[in-house]
Amino acid sequence: MTAVSIEKLATVEKSPGYWAGVARRFSRDPVAMIALVVVVGLILMAIFAPLVAPSDPYRTSMLRRLRPIGTEGFPLGADELGRDMLSRLIYGARLSLLMGVTPVVIAFFIGSAIGITAGYVGGRLNTALMRTIDVFFAFPSVLLAIALSGALGAGIFNGLLSLTVVFIPPIARIAESVTTAVRRIEYVEAARASGASAFTIVRVHVLGNVIGPIFVYATGLISVSLILASGLSFLGLGVKPPEPEWGLMLNTLRNAIYVQPWVAALPGLMIFITSISFNLLSDGLRSAMDIKA
Repeated sequence: MTAVSIEKLATVEKSPGYWAGVARRFSRDPVAMIALVVVVGLILMAIFAPLVAPSDPYRTSMLRRLRPIGTEGFPLGADELGRDMLSRLIYGARLSLLMGVTPVVIAFFIGSAIGITAGYVGGRLNTALMRTIDVFFAFPSVLLAIALSGALGAGIFNGLLSLTVVFIPPIARIAESVTTAVRRIEYVEAARASGASAFTIVRVHVLGNVIGPIFVYATGLISVSLILASGLSFLGLGVKPPEPEWGLMLNTLRNAIYVQPWVAALPGLMIFITSISFNLLSDGLRSAMDIKA
């Protein structure tokens, strides 16, 4: 999403009719609706994993190791320790979605607060906050996540903390951009001239116009977060064995790629499907919110 398109989304007062139009345009986008169904299905699968999974994802058996796809009792085969791949993929959705969505959600609130404050107040505060944010842009997100996770150590909490720090700067930058655009609109200037407090202006006139574009942008970051989280687990800096997580499963199955390539590729396929679904969902939301639609 470009800065120009974000500013366009932020220049119109969001009325109930506007949001009804957004929902109508979104429902008419078949690709976005398919992506929404896939995302909701993955979330439900993660929530109800104990009811959906056919067996215990931790139960091992060397007699069943590396069973091919379609084996009786193992529809998606078995991994290097004889654990049911279907069950581990279903349970893996829990940690993978947790590691992918949670950092973006936390960064959404923190980054939005920083960006909205900097954009509305402006002046020296804007300069101080944005120059601090710019420091983090000097590092590629992948390297920053690896460096933070390596310094903090492996584990779910440290992985979540590392990814949250990575995503706060881009969200804060987008929030500052759209807030600066909204601050210059006539009705905000009129509210300021009428003597309304800064808190009232932000709550009534600013938040309703900037949260939508920031949310759309953050939705697109979930796919990046999923890939980064899986990469950390693959490198041994995220989730620890024997927990089922798609990136970690790719790591443990990498030596079986020449024996059972289809079984070894299944975690990567799940990462791809989930990532592309969130990307398409974000694109659908952005198109539905386009004021020219």
